[in-house]
Amino acid sequence: MKLNIPNSLTLIRIIFIPLIVVLFLLPAETYHWARPASAWIYGLACVTDWLDGYFARKLEQSSDFGAFMDPVADKLIVSVAMILLVWAQPDLIILLGAVIIIGREIIISALREWMAQKGKSDAVKVSKLGKYKTFAQMFALGFLMHRDDWLGMPVHETGLVLLVLAAILTVVSMVDYLKASMVEIRK
Repeated sequence: MKLNIPNSLTLIRIIFIPLIVVLFLLPAETYHWARPASAWIYGLACVTDWLDGYFARKLEQSSDFGAFMDPVADKLIVSVAMILLVWAQPDLIILLGAVIIIGREIIISALREWMAQKGKSDAVKVSKLGKYKTFAQMFALGFLMHRDDWLGMPVHETGLVLLVLAAILTVVSMVDYLKASMVEIRK
């Protein structure tokens, strides 16, 4: 593995995960700042996701390690955030959002691996809709982790709306990927 800027950013995102968990789980009565801090670190991790792709293209530092680890880091941090949120607030919207988002990630990861084995990975490349889903998901999870209103914005309620939007985009993008691969699936 070559440790370049994009790969370093991906590794930083993975290293942030235990810190996010510890801060999120600290007792709010004693550490009122901890949960918002976990959300801000999660937000910073989301920025590293964008930056690693940007630098990989801009500096021509794409690598096999980055191509493998970037989506792994994304799925780990999203899954951990969803699990923390379900644990902290096990209501139906958050639970369904977690099931849809994590379930889709498993299905699409398996689909991409299978299509790559068939030499058809172009059929399941990341789409614009997938990017919109990721954007809504990142903000939804960050806002829900933060929970407290900020600068007069109802952060938790905004997070719930964005989570519903992200779940809808998740299902629609999954259907698009499945349609794109239907020729191979039917064989």
